[in-house]
Amino acid sequence: MNMKVLLHICCAPCACYPVKVLQAEEFELFGYFFNPNIHPYAEFKKRRDTVQVLADKMQLRVIYQEDYDVAEFFRNVAFREEQRCLFCYQRRLEASARLAKRGKFDYWTTTLLYSKQQKHDLIIQLAEESAKKIGVKFLYRDFREGWKEGIEKSHELGLYRQQYCGCLLSERERYLPRSKHVDKTDSPDDSPFEEPQPLVGP
Repeated sequence: MNMKVLLHICCAPCACYPVKVLQAEEFELFGYFFNPNIHPYAEFKKRRDTVQVLADKMQLRVIYQEDYDVAEFFRNVAFREEQRCLFCYQRRLEASARLAKRGKFDYWTTTLLYSKQQKHDLIIQLAEESAKKIGVKFLYRDFREGWKEGIEKSHELGLYRQQYCGCLLSERERYLPRSKHVDKTDSPDDSPFEEPQPLVGP
């Protein structure tokens, strides 16, 4: 019998390469969409719907959690904005571990390990802590090696590609002039996000 693996999915473009890799390893793979920190709700729905498109195209079974309690996220990061990624990761990773435990999965992992723009080492640390706390094994893969391939695949499948990470603060940073923030090391062609388009008046 194949090992059952639960893959937490942050968004469809970031899932393209991890899904391909894990399916090739012949795991019995399930996706898990849980992103309660996406802002605004219309963006949350768009990302969820795009995961459904990907799931159909790649024959992936996905569990969708419709929770949208951004108030909890805002309470956690108030006056601790620089630590917002920690709270965001922790909530999603622990929820993934709990679902994997309830669903009797052999392992669980996350598409957060795909993005070069995420805090890779912090994600590993928090995932391993959640795995130990909940009592279900965490499957580590460095999906960043498929960075270019994943971007190309998302374009090939015609997937919606978001313009910012997800929370209100990341949206602000994406649209404010770059000179007000730390420059990204990746060129625009390497970004998982589409470049912001100018607003068009009525």
